[in-house]
Formats: sequence, C-alpha cells, structure tokens
Amino acid sequence: MKTQTTAAHTRISALSMEPSRQAYLLLRTVFTVAPILFGLDKFTKLLADWTVYLAPAATAVIPVTPQAFMYGVGVIEIIAGIAVAVRPRFGSLLVAAWLLGIIVNLLVLGNYFDVALRDFGLMVAALALNRLAGSQAAGNGRR
Repeated sequence: MKTQTTAAHTRISALSMEPSRQAYLLLRTVFTVAPILFGLDKFTKLLADWTVYLAPAATAVIPVTPQAFMYGVGVIEIIAGIAVAVRPRFGSLLVAAWLLGIIVNLLVLGNYFDVALRDFGLMVAALALNRLAGSQAAGNGRR
C-alpha cells in the first residue's frame, strides 16, 4: 500500500514539474480568479468606475443605463471565471471571446487603446490556455 502511495505521489510530483503543466495551472488559475474578481468589482466599484470604458454604442444596442450594463458584464465575467475552473477548454474560449468583445468596445469608443492592446495579449493567453487544456485532457485520457 505504501509503495502505491509513494508511486502515485512521485507521479504527481513529476507531472507538476513539467513546464506545460505548470503553464496550464498558472493560466487556469489566473483566468478563473481574475474574471470573478473583475466581475464582482462591477458591483462594488472598488477598482474602477467601469462605465468610463463603455462605448455609448453598447447602450444604444441594449437600452439600459451604463451601470446596469456593467452589472450584466459582471455576471458574465463571473460565469466565465467559473467556466474556466470547471471546464477549462470551454471556459478559455468563452474568456477569449469576451476579451475580443472588450477590445472591439474599446476600439469603437476610440480611447484606451493601451487597454485594448493589453486585452489582446490576455486573449492570446486565453487561447494558449485552451490549447494547453486540450493537451492536459489528452494526457489524462480525456478529450
């Protein structure tokens, strides 16, 4: 019994040392925690007044106040973070699509191009998580 436990522990330790496994765990953790925290902040506004980042065209399409729009954004971000935690292959694509939407919003707004560029980098990282999640699932015998 002790030999099996030691062997399993050694195998887990070896897996955790693989660079691709480390990258996967790092990206999965960040793309779980960050969207949930940013989503919650849409309600508390401790980090920012998020409405300044919203293009007026968004509230023209969905006729609500900018703050009500941000409440919806917050809910979607929380769901996206949970999706990454539970189903990283799907959740990472959801986060990447969401980031693309944010980028388009910022370009339409005609401001905050630095934030749009940062979000582009985050979108690429979310797509990398998707690729790593696929290889991690294949390594575990899952698709």
